[in-house]
Amino acid sequence: MLTVNEYFTGKVKSISFTNATSGESSVGVMVPGEYTFSTNKAEEMTVISGSLNVLLPSAKDWQIFEAGQIFHVQAKSEFNVQVVEPTAYLCRYL
Repeated sequence: MLTVNEYFTGKVKSISFTNATSGESSVGVMVPGEYTFSTNKAEEMTVISGSLNVLLPSAKDWQIFEAGQIFHVQAKSEFNVQVVEPTAYLCRYL
């Protein structure tokens, strides 16, 4: 089953799904802006197209992740994202 999610007044949209291979995941798009996300579960984020400037909870400096790159976010934390161009992502919940 698919679940459509919308955040930040429609500037971030995703579709959540579950399958036997990778478990719970979502795929979505962010338009330009700055966002703070909270996590319940640990997350593995893969940038599909575009790029994300990310400040992870334990980091002092922002890091740029481009298409094909992956970053991990620990459970029960917050991370900040700056988006310059429309960017697609895959989020796997671990």
